[in-house]
Amino acid sequence: MKWNPKLRNRIEWMWNDIEWNWFTREGREVLYWHWSPNNGWAMNFPVRGFNECLILYVLAASGERYPVTASVYHRGWAQSDFFKNGKSFYGITLPLGFDYGGPLFFSQYSFLGLDPRGLKDEYADYWQQNQNHTLINHAYCLDNPKKFKGYGPNCWGLTASDTYNGYNAHSPTNDWGTISPTAALAAFPYTPEYSMKALRHFYDDLGDKIWGRYGFTDAFNETQNWWAGSYLAIDQGPIVAMIENYRSGLLWRLFMSCPEVHKGLQKLGFQSPWIK
Repeated sequence: MKWNPKLRNRIEWMWNDIEWNWFTREGREVLYWHWSPNNGWAMNFPVRGFNECLILYVLAASGERYPVTASVYHRGWAQSDFFKNGKSFYGITLPLGFDYGGPLFFSQYSFLGLDPRGLKDEYADYWQQNQNHTLINHAYCLDNPKKFKGYGPNCWGLTASDTYNGYNAHSPTNDWGTISPTAALAAFPYTPEYSMKALRHFYDDLGDKIWGRYGFTDAFNETQNWWAGSYLAIDQGPIVAMIENYRSGLLWRLFMSCPEVHKGLQKLGFQSPWIK
């Protein structure tokens, strides 16, 4: 198969032409969520960690035309009352983030391309962060303090998804009995044994209730006898990407091979085996 550079070139054009520094709103030391021509900065939402937006700061620092400075990362992203944690949940230490870790997409979205293996900065070891976040989520579902139907060693995973009454960002501190297959399956690199148990249960036991044309549907709630008919690309994509990263490290290898990414990570003070 002949390599076609069009997609690569389009992605590089988009990334490098974004005026990342403009999104600091005249030099403030944090990135803001977005601007629109109709509403300006009406949301007025600074992006602070820890959550799924780490990749935003890496890409912004890596920009060649309009990059942000390291201070935007250290004084913006890393400065909030929900950044550092250090507490233990189910005997598992959580370096960063909300108590119990929040929805599992926090440890997945940024790391579809950003390889957490050996990735460290002054705040955390990101493999440890992501694996411990996942283990806490798994342990909570086994504990099942609210006694929801179906939870157990083969049925776990709380993250943002459709649910029986709309859409919600499920987590141990916001649990309404809805399991989202993407949560456990996109965690394959961190918890392969537990993720495989969930995969076999979802496919072998629940079968047609949650399996369809595009793979697993978005979510289900056995307590409510509710089974989603929807497929959300933002949840399907991480399943495919993270299973492949577990199998071969393909997406990690491709993203982390970019010298621009190395420069951005180094600017922010990261260490990684990919950076020589």
